[in-house]
Amino acid sequence: MQAIILAGGFGTRLSEKTEVMPKPMIQVGGAPVLWHIMKYCSCFDIKDFTIALGYKGEVIKDYFLGYHDLHSDLQINLATGNVQAKGTTEEDWQVSLVDTGLNSMTGGRLRRLKDRISETFLFTYGDGLSNVDINSLIKFHRSHGKLATVTAVPAKQRFGVLRIDEKNNVQNFAEKPEQNEQVINGGYFILEPEVIDFITDDSTVWEREPCEQLVKQGQMMAYSHDGYWQCVDTLHELRLLRKLWDVGEAEWKIW
Repeated sequence: MQAIILAGGFGTRLSEKTEVMPKPMIQVGGAPVLWHIMKYCSCFDIKDFTIALGYKGEVIKDYFLGYHDLHSDLQINLATGNVQAKGTTEEDWQVSLVDTGLNSMTGGRLRRLKDRISETFLFTYGDGLSNVDINSLIKFHRSHGKLATVTAVPAKQRFGVLRIDEKNNVQNFAEKPEQNEQVINGGYFILEPEVIDFITDDSTVWEREPCEQLVKQGQMMAYSHDGYWQCVDTLHELRLLRKLWDVGEAEWKIW
């Protein structure tokens, strides 16, 4: 299955870090958060990644362009400048890096990838770590036959909420409600290509009109995840992730 990861936002809440790099490239344990997400997905045999670039996308391009050499032994001829990399990396991933516009919103970035999507795909953000069981998520999606599945996680402040009925149908998708409720959008979607038709243009926010219309048409279901989930929106959250990694308690590390 193809995974599409949003990595183009400005990351304004972490401006201390994102002045020089996009938020998905902030490091935890010596590797970008984006790498952690991809490494986690690859544990479920997802190795085809499309990264939607925007703000400082060149930083992400540079990282992957040099990835093989940085993880290999190098033989360098100083007279000619010829470089030979000896060995292979552990990651046998196919990575597509696509500029989806500097100011495109989340839905707009997905819409720009329409020509690259032909079958069911995983869609997520480049700034959150979780131990959601992706195999179970995919199995649940295929069991109900609808266009979209969103992962629902226990609520934290500042995030939009989902209302779900007893059959796991999503009844309401509110991106930024005034009051905190029980579960929120955990960022791991399984989607059918037809969802792209719900996106109007670059200014479309995926979590608003498209998701709201999918809900109205009864085309969105929720997969409940009660395990670990943490976004990286603030320095406090970043320090928390780094501490968990350093003490060997990173619940998303299953490799």
